[in-house]
Amino acid sequence: MSKEPEVSNEETLDPEDWESLRVLGHRMLDDALDYQRTVRERPPWQHAPDEVAKHFRTPLPLDPQTPEDVYEEFLKYVLPYPVGNIHPRFWGWVFGNGTVFAAFAEMMAAAMNSNSGGLDYHSANYVEQQVIDWVKEMLKYPLAASGLLTSGCSAANLIGLTVARNAKAGHDIRREGLTAGGRRMMLYASSEIHSSIAKAVELLGLGHDSLRLVPVNANFQIDIELLKEAIDQDRCEGHQPFCVIGAAGTTNTGAIDDLKALADICELEDLWLHVDGAFGAWAALVPEERQKLAGMERADSLALDMHKWMYLPYEIGLILVRSEEDHRKAFSMTPAYLAHGEGGRGMTGGDLPWLSDYGFQLSRGFRALKAWMSLKEHGVSKYSRLIRQNIEQARYLGELIEASLELELAARLHLMLSVSVCQSGRAG
Repeated sequence: MSKEPEVSNEETLDPEDWESLRVLGHRMLDDALDYQRTVRERPPWQHAPDEVAKHFRTPLPLDPQTPEDVYEEFLKYVLPYPVGNIHPRFWGWVFGNGTVFAAFAEMMAAAMNSNSGGLDYHSANYVEQQVIDWVKEMLKYPLAASGLLTSGCSAANLIGLTVARNAKAGHDIRREGLTAGGRRMMLYASSEIHSSIAKAVELLGLGHDSLRLVPVNANFQIDIELLKEAIDQDRCEGHQPFCVIGAAGTTNTGAIDDLKALADICELEDLWLHVDGAFGAWAALVPEERQKLAGMERADSLALDMHKWMYLPYEIGLILVRSEEDHRKAFSMTPAYLAHGEGGRGMTGGDLPWLSDYGFQLSRGFRALKAWMSLKEHGVSKYSRLIRQNIEQARYLGELIEASLELELAARLHLMLSVSVCQSGRAG
């Protein structure tokens, strides 16, 4: 007679009591909804007191606590002290505010716990590819371009500049390294460009001195003539210019570089044009503002955030690259345990590329779901109206400042008075 299998005593991380956790989960969901709905009744921000800071110096937990106790601790020490950016009167820095439905999407993405780095025939990769295709259509970027969702524009800029460096090096930089070229590779951006560009240049081993920060004109845009002079001077000194970085909405003033002029220079000089469109690129959704971004569609790579002017919860950015081949060649690596077919297609013959072939991450979360669900919830036309509304709010504030005897408008209005003035999808 066959022996009965023994009951396993192995531990798991499953709930000990599914039903009590269900009750707690419903309470947490209700609390989250109430927290969002009543946000206008609280101050935009409050400083965490010393007792809160002291609480987070407690010892490492070795023994378990009940989920209910852990949640009560969260309610007391965490929830009351956010940055404040979900509040409609939070006007600091360049923070988006997120939405309720997108927060639900984050919960469902976490429940699925998909790795979007590789494999095929699973839904997360199809969702991400559709979001990327939708963004290309929204911004009138070439539909044949490749793309990848990232943690934000810092990662997107790093990826875009990696592709630029490798494509313009003139040798196999992945195999031979920077020194094989024999010349310093030079990049150019305005003195107002975001600090993530300088970080990317340093991380790429180019050295901070390879980034020429060109002075700006009276409108805080890169000075085109000084840019041309810098390129000519570096060529004369034996350096290798390879990339110009344009800003579509700078952090300090919201300035948009003359992207058409930059595209013309890059075409003439055989340089890569990378555009940092972190927040300002989305103004292209407003027909009367699109002309300010003319030339952006000619960029070889375009970095942008969706957790800013697309109002999504942190974190989600995007990199688009005109040449899919250059993009893939910069990152694709397929050891035996990641073997897949031609052109990045999966080992099971799927119709989507492995997304890990387009960035430095192999393990990637399902960040596309909140974008996909939000775009369906609201529709692109509503996003266009919200962005127009934000611009009108900034212009109204600018008019009030100009009419005031006690205030001074420090910079001309581009899209926003400052990118941080009214970046909210909520009613005030």
